[in-house]
Amino acid sequence: MQNSLSFDAGAALRESRRGVLDDPAQWPEFSRALPRQPDLLESYFAIEGMYCAACSLTVEALLRKQTGIEQVQVSGASAVARVVWSPQHGRPSAWVNALEAAGYGAVPAGDMFAARPRLQAQRLMLWRWLVAAFCMMQVMMYATPVYLARPDEITPDIEALLRWASWILTLPVLLFSCRPFFDSALRDLRHGRIGMDVPVALGVLIAFGASTAATFDRSGPLGGEVWYDSVTMFVFFLLSGRLLEARLRNRTAGALEALMRRLPDSVECRRADGEFRRVSARRLVVGDVVRVLPGEVFPADGTVLTGDSQVDEALLTGESHPLSRHAGQTVIAGSHNLSGPLVLQVDRLGPQTRYAQIVALMEQASASKPRLALLADRIAGHFLLGVLLASAGAAAWWWAAGPAHAVGVAVAVLIVTCPCALSLATPAATLAAAGALARRGVLVRDLAALEAAARVDTVVFDKTGTLTEDRMRVQDTRVRSGLAPVEAQQLAATLAAQSLHPVSRAIAREFSSQAFTASEVGESAGQGVQGRVVPVAGGPARLLRLGSAAFCGVSPADDNGADDTVQAAGGSRVHLADESGWLATFTLEEAIRPDAQEAVAALRRLGMSVQLLSGDRDASVRALAARVGIEQVFGERSPQDKLAHVRALQQAGHCVAMVGDGLNDGPVLACADVSIAMGHGAALSQARSDFVAMSSRIASLVAPLQQAGRTRRVVRQNLVWAAAYNAVCVPLAVMGAMPPWLAGLGMAGSSLLVILNSARLSRLSADTMGHC
Repeated sequence: MQNSLSFDAGAALRESRRGVLDDPAQWPEFSRALPRQPDLLESYFAIEGMYCAACSLTVEALLRKQTGIEQVQVSGASAVARVVWSPQHGRPSAWVNALEAAGYGAVPAGDMFAARPRLQAQRLMLWRWLVAAFCMMQVMMYATPVYLARPDEITPDIEALLRWASWILTLPVLLFSCRPFFDSALRDLRHGRIGMDVPVALGVLIAFGASTAATFDRSGPLGGEVWYDSVTMFVFFLLSGRLLEARLRNRTAGALEALMRRLPDSVECRRADGEFRRVSARRLVVGDVVRVLPGEVFPADGTVLTGDSQVDEALLTGESHPLSRHAGQTVIAGSHNLSGPLVLQVDRLGPQTRYAQIVALMEQASASKPRLALLADRIAGHFLLGVLLASAGAAAWWWAAGPAHAVGVAVAVLIVTCPCALSLATPAATLAAAGALARRGVLVRDLAALEAAARVDTVVFDKTGTLTEDRMRVQDTRVRSGLAPVEAQQLAATLAAQSLHPVSRAIAREFSSQAFTASEVGESAGQGVQGRVVPVAGGPARLLRLGSAAFCGVSPADDNGADDTVQAAGGSRVHLADESGWLATFTLEEAIRPDAQEAVAALRRLGMSVQLLSGDRDASVRALAARVGIEQVFGERSPQDKLAHVRALQQAGHCVAMVGDGLNDGPVLACADVSIAMGHGAALSQARSDFVAMSSRIASLVAPLQQAGRTRRVVRQNLVWAAAYNAVCVPLAVMGAMPPWLAGLGMAGSSLLVILNSARLSRLSADTMGHC
């Protein structure tokens, strides 16, 4: 009765969840409209019940048959499905029902229910592995005397007893530990597909069936040999590989789920009476004022109104150190408030937040497949059909030598030729590499980009927003004879503090304005600012102007022939004047990112050619390039010129990586072989890029290029090993020189080696970490 109630409650819960999926009000929680096809929605689902990479083909084929689905892509490595569907022609609950009927399950990726089945499946897999390990040790203990004893040293009744004990100990392995392989094989056969678990299941069943026949009837045609030790050993090592594969997958899936469930459920919001009351975070609207306490997560992007605190943005930007935030500064959704309460005004919510953009990029990466993985998926089915035919042919060939020997050869061929290592070679490596980069603040939008990035030999930078920061700094100050530079700087800062122009803000940041106060301030758009400035300590007021030469009445002779246009040195000039004329000239330049020179040097050490491509004046671009160590410089280039430049490089045989962040960088980023966008840049540039560096450090873009090279080496090692293993072991198995236990050990060992080799990529190398 209790079990019945539990089942009914579980069924009711699943039915409730399916009803929520069909509610249009809930679709924004796990779906978004395609930019170019707003009538279609893009959704990501975590698939339950996938035990091997080949299951992705079964799930894809099943989903493509459902009404309303336009596109499907399933990643076997991350067990995530990307579904493009039409709300006018289909509903998500229909897909979930179809998947459950086939033995799978689906929940929105990042949903609170997604982690529960994954963790439950991992614990169950661990129990299956422990049962297989215990039974294998016991069966091996009973098999050892048979292998080591001399003829007639063991009496028939003792040998029969050992066989019966082994049969009993193998039953839990067959009925419990082997359940994932049998379920997966049965699903594949029901859908007319030969998956990787089909030969595994057949090999286990044939070996156990023949051993059972030999145990029950020692005088029969199969009575000469049993393979209980081979079965238990094979299942144990195969589960070991699956367990490590699941842990590698969960390392990335868990990071994505942690990120997607990072926003709080509730937050303190200020009501009309001025009191703060805790409300659901979903009820917030732009303009609300909320209070975030220490230890809480910011629910939205906003501007701090009051308070002073440290915030942790490590998971979102890769910035490892806490950042200071006070009144006037911005905070981003998903970051942690560490030390003090902050009151902020909500600026952006939901899909408009930077947090939502990061989640979208990680979802897209988790569902993508590298080119080599797609190739492996295509050939896997044909290869497995060949495996079954080879096994049957080997059994027929060796039948004359004895049925027991023929069965042993057939089982060995079935087991040794399972292409698990081949199917894992690429996805395991790329997923581990992408997870390591994500933890360092570099998001991979497309796993296939890691393959292209390994071939890059030319890196092209845009200037503004990539090599430079979005602010200027004062490079030089020249003053009229008799005027102290400090006084001129303080006067200029007093006026500049009253303006929001980027040049005025740069001067106000550089110099102190506490010695003077300004009044009657007025600003002329595009020209400058003027006002009366009075010393705080007392004294006469002075009418000052800060701006262009024409606005200040400055002639070229006043400051040795300089005007306010961009100079050959790369700076622009701003003048300060009073009633008597020119007082001072300030030369400003774009602030280069502190680590720009380090990044360029690191790229050169990797053997890459570095170029600078910008729409700014050629003299200014060349001056900046000289400061960061770039020799190949191209200024005054329009977006069309940039596109033509990259295409010319590609036609010359170069593999080009483009780094940009502006709105006009979208076309050239899409054209480049590999594209990298800075996380603070325009949304279009991020949408067209393969990698997004969430950190403000330009040196972080070196990490994906270095990691791509390591990934290519690991993938090649995996493929070489998988090919060499099959080239050596398959002929040995067909010739009858490899017993089933050795075939199982070799097959499981090859998969283990591929997984362990790929797991090395989950940790960035020391050189790569230095650039993150």
